[in-house]
Amino acid sequence: MTADGGVLQPVLPRLQTMVHDWWRIVGPVAGVGRRALYAHPVWRDAHDVGRGTGAVVVPGLGGVDASLGVMRRWLTRWGYRPVGSGLAGVFGCTTDLVDRLEAVVERHVEATGAPVVLVGHSRGGQLGRLVAARRPDLLAGLVMFGSPVVAPLQLTGLAARLAEVLPRAAAWGLPGVLDADCLSGPCYEQAAASLAQPLQVPALSVYSKADGVVAWRSSCDPHAECVEISATHTGMGTDPDLYAAVVPRLTAWMSDHVGRRAKA
Repeated sequence: MTADGGVLQPVLPRLQTMVHDWWRIVGPVAGVGRRALYAHPVWRDAHDVGRGTGAVVVPGLGGVDASLGVMRRWLTRWGYRPVGSGLAGVFGCTTDLVDRLEAVVERHVEATGAPVVLVGHSRGGQLGRLVAARRPDLLAGLVMFGSPVVAPLQLTGLAARLAEVLPRAAAWGLPGVLDADCLSGPCYEQAAASLAQPLQVPALSVYSKADGVVAWRSSCDPHAECVEISATHTGMGTDPDLYAAVVPRLTAWMSDHVGRRAKA
């Protein structure tokens, strides 16, 4: 190494980029950004918009229900009765996951006595979109954020690498991960066809050009209202702009939903 650090000079920019990219993913998971959300009017100035309407909240690939605990707390503050999906890790065959999520939604509809709102992040929103196409009668509305629903395999960064590694793990005998058929075979083709179907429920799709995991264009569902925010993929769940985008849509949906229930 030279006295002026010549050998390190080409390495440092790459190292800084790696640390920056790593922190963009891990920081929000560690809780960075929650303080800004809790101080924002969208959190503080809650109203009983939901009026007891049920909500099912679905995490993305690798996530667990606790990872969207902030979202469920917020929905409770706004008058909803939220539950998690029970899809730990959201790993496995898409068809199987949709069947399981449909059963969860159906049980919550029975428990609350009316259609529910389904909120999903990343693959969770994709699964929610598939449930909405199959069973629109169960839903009062659908919220997707950072969800690849237009071209499901348009992934970037870590997600693209996982899409390569996980099918290999399944082929090596690791159960319940992600089969290659879900990425290129009949399972994928069936899911892609369902994702292309027009929606019969009001829907919001939130995307970010700074996502870093999902190609933002794949989150712009042509059958949903699309709204742009500036959060990273893992930072969306605590980004005030996401919640600010959701509030007026939920308010409008609930107004229509309550009106239909009153007429019934």
